[in-house]
Amino acid sequence: MATQYARLLRMHLKIDRIDAAKKIFEESVIPLCKGQKGFLGAYFLADQESGTCIPITLWESEEDMLATEHSAFFQEQIIKFMPFFTSPPIREEFEVIVNE
Repeated sequence: MATQYARLLRMHLKIDRIDAAKKIFEESVIPLCKGQKGFLGAYFLADQESGTCIPITLWESEEDMLATEHSAFFQEQIIKFMPFFTSPPIREEFEVIVNE
């Protein structure tokens, strides 16, 4: 298997806005990601009691993943969630070492 990469965002959202954030991720972010080179898939994890949400995107290469940041595509997607944040999000990147 070729090395893949995952970018995740640790977000704390207003609990009553999680459904709206989910909808934005499904209806706006994912379709736009599908147009980006190397996009492999996405997940949106949520703890609806604490407001913690973790959107994850998967990429064919680190270069493809980072290209979305250099082009400002990533930042444009984050802006969509700004009204829902209760604290600043934390971006993290990982090499996928097991994928089943």
